[in-house]
Amino acid sequence: MHLQRYTKGNFAPVTEEVTAFDLPVTGRIPADLDGSYLRIGPNPLGIEDPSAHIWTLGEGMVHGVRLREGRAEWYRNRWVRSAAVADRLGEPRRGRPVDERFDFAPNVQVAGHGGRVFALIEGGLAPYELTPELDTVGPCDLGASPEGFNANAHSKFDRDTGDMHSLAFRYGADFLQYLVWEPGGTAKRVVDIPAPTLPYMHDFGLTEHYVLIYTSPLSFDPARLATGVPFGWNEALPTRLGVMPREGGEVRWMDLPPGMVGHTLNAYEEGGTIVADVIVHQGRFEIVDIGAGRPVLERWTVDLAAGKVRTELLHDRPQDFPRMNGRFAGRPYRYGYSASTELYAPPSALDPDRPDEGFSNAILKHDLATGTTETHEFGRDAAAGETVFVPAESAAAEDDGYNLLFVHDPDRGAADLVILASQDFAGEPLARVHLPARVPLGLHGNWIPAV
Repeated sequence: MHLQRYTKGNFAPVTEEVTAFDLPVTGRIPADLDGSYLRIGPNPLGIEDPSAHIWTLGEGMVHGVRLREGRAEWYRNRWVRSAAVADRLGEPRRGRPVDERFDFAPNVQVAGHGGRVFALIEGGLAPYELTPELDTVGPCDLGASPEGFNANAHSKFDRDTGDMHSLAFRYGADFLQYLVWEPGGTAKRVVDIPAPTLPYMHDFGLTEHYVLIYTSPLSFDPARLATGVPFGWNEALPTRLGVMPREGGEVRWMDLPPGMVGHTLNAYEEGGTIVADVIVHQGRFEIVDIGAGRPVLERWTVDLAAGKVRTELLHDRPQDFPRMNGRFAGRPYRYGYSASTELYAPPSALDPDRPDEGFSNAILKHDLATGTTETHEFGRDAAAGETVFVPAESAAAEDDGYNLLFVHDPDRGAADLVILASQDFAGEPLARVHLPARVPLGLHGNWIPAV
């Protein structure tokens, strides 16, 4: 493993919080983009031993750009002020007192719900609420259940009801919880699901009537608690897909080839079948060196009557961070977007002194109706991250909108917020918003429309 590469280059943390107004722009920002593009990721306050550094354990930092009336009003980056982060920065703690044993600055997802902004993580750790300007309000009870489960980083949002759905696990617990909250934060449903193999689950699937549960040989291992990542690959455990009605009830389990689902692109029902398009790490997955894998896009077609799953490779270029038009979540759809993670060399040949070696810098647009894929390449040292799709104000088609993402500009040594026209995916960007700082490679984010 080459853990030291997660401390260098565009993985390396930034050391300052920056606020900048009236950002320079090349091109033209579409006038119908009124809101904030936010993205979060690990940004450790200090790294004691680069050779043993685990990237996912870095304290969360949110980066955001506010767009309005064709202007980029501001850029901000802020650490999420957990109790430990506030103490390290010499600041008063934010919000209510916390149990410091289970307190952490979330670093996986930042999302809006009910007009509020939340930084999310997993494993039963509490979300934190943020202001629209990214300041920390404090830890919150979004999705908290009496058993200590919290909203998962990959919670799903029902566009019809405004409800938020989460499939949550807690370190060491032998059951999961399916949790549903109304926009105001009231718990609507709590369903316990037995999970005796203690699985690690980063994501799940949600269709109109069903919840899709992914388990794999990656499971909780108490012997690894001291490492901070208490999960290991247990070859004796199966890879399975579970299907459960949204109202709760019996879970139907179906076996699959060894591997782990990283993320769900979308899932929907079609007649008597369920279709799930997922990013799969085929074979063994090493959670402490997530950049060394070669995840691919697969389609799983579930025959509910027969209780069987048919798997199909949709695209073999290594990729992750799949996104789509959220208006089609849980429904039949045509287009999906993802970030390429293709290796230029096998992990064993990577140069630890060149931390970006092994990552291409492109995003992909999949037309699932025709089976074709378009690519937007940013260049060898661009370090492009996850893209988010934002529908145009008067969208006439599913892909009528924009792709937003942070891309490193090696000439400036800082990041741009790049805006692409999704229907001209491989063409020149509509706009590049030039940020005054570098944005390290990170995890997930969202477009938060103006209220």
